[in-house]
Amino acid sequence: MKSYDIAVIPGDGTGPEVIREAIKALEAAAAKHEFRLQFTHYDFGGDRFLRTGEALPDSALEELRRFPAILLGAIGHPEVKPGILEKGILLRIRFELEQYINLRPVKLYDERFCPLKGKKPEDIDFVVVRENNEGLYTGAGGLVFKGTPHEVAIQESVNTRRGVERCLRFAFDYARNRRARSPWKGLKPEEVAAGKKAQLTLCGKTNVLTYAFDLWERAFHEIGEADYPEVKRDYAHVDATTMWFVKNPEWFDVIVTDNMFGDIITDLGAMIQGGMGIAAGGNINPQGTSMFEPIGGSAPKYTGKGVINPLAAICAGQMMLEYLGEKEAAAAIERAVIGVVRNKLKDLAAGRMGYSTSEVGDLVAEAI
Repeated sequence: MKSYDIAVIPGDGTGPEVIREAIKALEAAAAKHEFRLQFTHYDFGGDRFLRTGEALPDSALEELRRFPAILLGAIGHPEVKPGILEKGILLRIRFELEQYINLRPVKLYDERFCPLKGKKPEDIDFVVVRENNEGLYTGAGGLVFKGTPHEVAIQESVNTRRGVERCLRFAFDYARNRRARSPWKGLKPEEVAAGKKAQLTLCGKTNVLTYAFDLWERAFHEIGEADYPEVKRDYAHVDATTMWFVKNPEWFDVIVTDNMFGDIITDLGAMIQGGMGIAAGGNINPQGTSMFEPIGGSAPKYTGKGVINPLAAICAGQMMLEYLGEKEAAAAIERAVIGVVRNKLKDLAAGRMGYSTSEVGDLVAEAI
């Protein structure tokens, strides 16, 4: 029987609660589709930092490299200054394990939970491919005359041809293959955004960020014309992209963008698909260790109350199985989530689901 070793970082706040339910769903899918998942847990997060003063030991990165995938709950502790854990754990794992793609599916499972009037599941079904190792997040820059009236703060966006090109090629490949790997099999034809020509939209700001996005735009068209002629190429400024997310989300198939813009537009994507309670993402190294997580925060005010929605973490597990090649098991999880969302939940927000965190996990596992 095939077996996969998975690293688990439950993290802070409600992270451990949602990770328990994700593992519950994963084990149900593994049992049904006859493979094993072996989980190794790590206590990286705020409590450990407060106890030891260390966010992530150097030895941990080498240990994490041995796993094909990491399942992460959430990072963020109210007693730790913002930025310490995020940079010391999240960004360090993303950068040092070269998880250069952040992959964010945006799918509406039930129109009741969409804030956009008249939009249905077939209208909101796209993917954002965010460059995950460069841009403003490299930390390039500095402060001069700090604390004086003449203080200067400089934050530089770093974009390399290597980094841009590998992100674009991943996005072109994903756009070309996306419909073939769709997990929506078994739903009614009218519920599936099928039959569309593969389309890749570059989201940028070429009219202002004339250096960075000159590189992005040139590489986008050079690579597309030479190697992906079957993928329709499109471009939208980031401000226009946010506008069209709200007005015409059905226009999008796959979107590729830089680190900062991707961080912003994926939160808007989460809102139009029903909120943070359903939104999952993957930090992908196609040749190495990848990490999957719910994109919401640690929500410390809800810790221990059993009211947080675990579906985003469960969907992160579904993405992980798809990445590992267990596509049938991944599809089973997603179908189960869709059924629970449509037939059981009153709302997707914390405390308004009509079920506790563990009960939602039970519903998904039973549906699988």
